[in-house]
Amino acid sequence: MTEKFHYDNKIVRNFALATIIWGIVGMTIGLLIAMQLFKPAMNMGSQYTTFGRIRPLHTNAVIFAFVGNAIFMGVYYSLQRLLKARMYSDILSKIHFWGWQLIIIATVITLPLGLTSSHEYAEMEWPIDIAITIIWVVFGYNMFGTIIKRREKHMYVAIWFYIATFVTVAVLHIVNSIQLPVSAFKSYYVYAGVQDALVQWWYGHNAVAFFLTTPYLGMMYYFLPKMANRPVYSYKLSILHFWSLIFIYIWAGPHHLLYTSLPSWAQSLGVAFSVMLIAPSWGGMINGLLTLRGAWDKVREDPKLKFMVVGLTAYGMATFEGPLLAFKQINAIAHYTDWIVAHVHVGALGWNGFLTFAILYWLIPRIYNTTLYSVKLASFHFWIGTLGIIFYAVPLYFSGFTQGLMWKEFTPEGLLKYPNFLETVLQIIPMYVMRAIGGALYLTGVIVMTYNLIKTMKAGKLVANEAAEAQPLPPVYVAQGDDKKLHRMLERKPMIFMVLSLIVILIGGMIEMMPTFTIKSNIPTIASVKPYTPLELQGRDVYIREGCVNCHSQMIRPFRSETERYGEYSKAGEFVYDHPFLWGSKRTGPDLQREGGKYGNAWHYNHLYDPQTMSPGSIMPPYEWLAEQQLDTTTTRVKINAMRTLGVPYEKGYEHQANSDLDKQAKAIAADLQQNNIKVKSDKEIIAIIAYLQRLGTDIKAK
Repeated sequence: MTEKFHYDNKIVRNFALATIIWGIVGMTIGLLIAMQLFKPAMNMGSQYTTFGRIRPLHTNAVIFAFVGNAIFMGVYYSLQRLLKARMYSDILSKIHFWGWQLIIIATVITLPLGLTSSHEYAEMEWPIDIAITIIWVVFGYNMFGTIIKRREKHMYVAIWFYIATFVTVAVLHIVNSIQLPVSAFKSYYVYAGVQDALVQWWYGHNAVAFFLTTPYLGMMYYFLPKMANRPVYSYKLSILHFWSLIFIYIWAGPHHLLYTSLPSWAQSLGVAFSVMLIAPSWGGMINGLLTLRGAWDKVREDPKLKFMVVGLTAYGMATFEGPLLAFKQINAIAHYTDWIVAHVHVGALGWNGFLTFAILYWLIPRIYNTTLYSVKLASFHFWIGTLGIIFYAVPLYFSGFTQGLMWKEFTPEGLLKYPNFLETVLQIIPMYVMRAIGGALYLTGVIVMTYNLIKTMKAGKLVANEAAEAQPLPPVYVAQGDDKKLHRMLERKPMIFMVLSLIVILIGGMIEMMPTFTIKSNIPTIASVKPYTPLELQGRDVYIREGCVNCHSQMIRPFRSETERYGEYSKAGEFVYDHPFLWGSKRTGPDLQREGGKYGNAWHYNHLYDPQTMSPGSIMPPYEWLAEQQLDTTTTRVKINAMRTLGVPYEKGYEHQANSDLDKQAKAIAADLQQNNIKVKSDKEIIAIIAYLQRLGTDIKAK
């Protein structure tokens, strides 16, 4: 007997609106920070709008707000129809929606305030991490509840990717968020140095894999056949694509840490699996493009399919370039440069952005029971968006390649040709201007799309509860023919499918992390490396608050060009007390690993207060508020206790003496500044950050 029910389109509409709003917000912030790199005045003279503080706001806004809401929009729409069932619980759907928006708002407030953990793509502090965990569980419960009460026996390939996304993101988020709180909005990671770096980039790489890739592959498998009115090209290729992708992807994270202090065996594993990754990635792209067989004539006329084709092509380019960048010879030039930024944005703007736009153009008219307001405007959006990607990526590839080679160039006499790092920055400023133009073009397209979709919504009326009907599942199912095959059986067992997915993604992470955490020889200690003094510890937290790690690395690779420029290459044992690690991933400014003692205290004071006075042409913003704001020493005791809990060998009871030592060291620095005609009180934040900078790398620095 046929059962009648309704699809919940209101929750889909809500996530669609959130996608558009947060997309504009995130991309506008992106455009702002792009302009800050060639016009420092765009930092606006406020500590809340500096590049260091709002760059994480941009990345989190586009990843978790724009892409995140787009994922939920696509999943909530397709899941109901693939399973022929309304979402399990309307209340859970609402909790999920509003909870996710509150998390985003909390992030928008806290990151500019400097409340950051400093882990890239996971900068939110521990209360927000807990909220993310709760809301993610709500999403998963609602999704699996819907799968359990489905009217369709087999789970379509899109749902496999949704399941893998849910379990893997849960594991990644929990492992990467294990922190020891020291206050309401401050915590220290339990991992230190090399181990922290491995966890961070295991998370960071797989956040790209399982937040920016697998859910979008699931949506591609649902929406592309719908748009093209063609079945997926190959069911068998889908199976191969899914299992090989989720197994291999999880191993590739260490390729972000080539030539660093990470054990070389872990680096080699990352390289090997990164190269292998190209096979399943391209398998998915080919399966998508061949789905359009016999429908290429539609691509000429339909902007939605144009977005899909370019999006898939961008996916193919990004997943070809990723393994390429994992080769050590190429990584040696590209790492820390704008090449990586270009690579990331080809994927983000092309793959995530264009697929999202295609889905919005396809989905909004349907749930509003109308037609798209203007196909011409959608076509305009496609072309200006494509132009925006080209203007964004090409200059940054050129910039990265130029700067990477300049860093390594020597004169015939054997000296660095460009010993002043700033020379290499000034050379690429025109590329930054062109990148911003590309970003502006792309954002213009999104604004045009927003206008087009608003007019579409006004022309129709939301079908909040869309009527549907389907046969219920038979109480007893007898498999026939191909349904007896192993994978077809698995497609009828969602919980077993989830457990198998979990096992597959756990293998790589465990093999890479367990030895690094348990075998001491992987992280050889250095006797001369001591814990930070209380003032240095406080200064380090100011460094973290200001987001200095977004522009400065603290990892000297074992190249002659780097040891000549910065000093002795970095050793794993130097970072054993670093909670968190601060190696960085981009050098907009020079590496600071051996900064200690390189300049006097007065130089650092003047450089922080007004960088242009010490480095004419510098694009670093001034940090004059550090000389005005009082250092909060009320937290010193709890920070020392927390560090001791994490294994840093502060003597028992030292927390009672810590502020006294802090005061002595601060007064010594203030007195030194006084001798250089700089009058500043010893209790200011700038004293603490100078103390930290002067400590960097001095434990093993050659005298």
